[in-house]
Amino acid sequence: MKKLLLLSVMALLAGCATPYIDRTYTAKSQDSRVQFLILHYTAGHFPGSLKTLVEGPVSSHYLVNDNPPTIYQLVDENRRSYHAGQSYWKGSSALNAASVGIEIVGLGYINTPQGRVWPEYPKPQIDAVIELSKKIIKEHNIRPDRVLGHSDIAPTRKTDPGPRFPWKRFAEEGLIPWPDEANVAQRKLVYEQELPDVEWFQVMLEKHGFAVPRNGEYDEVTKSVIAAFQMKYRPTKFDGEMDAETAALLDVMVANPLGMLKPAAPTPSNGAKP
Repeated sequence: MKKLLLLSVMALLAGCATPYIDRTYTAKSQDSRVQFLILHYTAGHFPGSLKTLVEGPVSSHYLVNDNPPTIYQLVDENRRSYHAGQSYWKGSSALNAASVGIEIVGLGYINTPQGRVWPEYPKPQIDAVIELSKKIIKEHNIRPDRVLGHSDIAPTRKTDPGPRFPWKRFAEEGLIPWPDEANVAQRKLVYEQELPDVEWFQVMLEKHGFAVPRNGEYDEVTKSVIAAFQMKYRPTKFDGEMDAETAALLDVMVANPLGMLKPAAPTPSNGAKP
């Protein structure tokens, strides 16, 4: 009886043993699963934001407090967090599986009798976000055109990180592309003479990266996408209207990329293809 019990235990242990894995060889064609960096605001103060991201159905890899500017890691970068939701950018969808998410503590906007007010981000908090972003981008070799806001990947339902987020500073730090102002001003003169039709805007916005219909109609989806584009590159006016300056920005960024001020694309490592 004892012998039978011993054999049973040994068989059980053998079935649960960790298999030996030989890691002598490494494939050349590989890269990080993380292809995107997505930035958000929490639309709330720190205690509530932390509780939601730790205990709720949504999460992010990082939470950056405002006072004091502290970086909290909530999810390991090798694991998926649930921060992007239904999302799309340049042919990729369901971006939770291929992104790192940073939530920035902030109210986002405040509704007042005079209209919606967007508070500024504290500089020390943004300093922390930029340093964290640099680290993530470097470690995962994330392309500059894949450093995005939630409003880029879900423009019909999200506005974060909002018009006060300093995207231009991200460009100055070499993290994202940015349209050259002189080239934009030159193209704006052309479009002030004749503004392109709706379908032109839809095609250009799609080439830029957005999910946008190509129906030639100035519908609510198209208006939301235009507003999201304007919020990032012309945050002083993001009404979703088709105008000469928005056309010029799209022209420089999509049709005439030589007119861009942009960082060099990261060099693929380990034989990976960009």
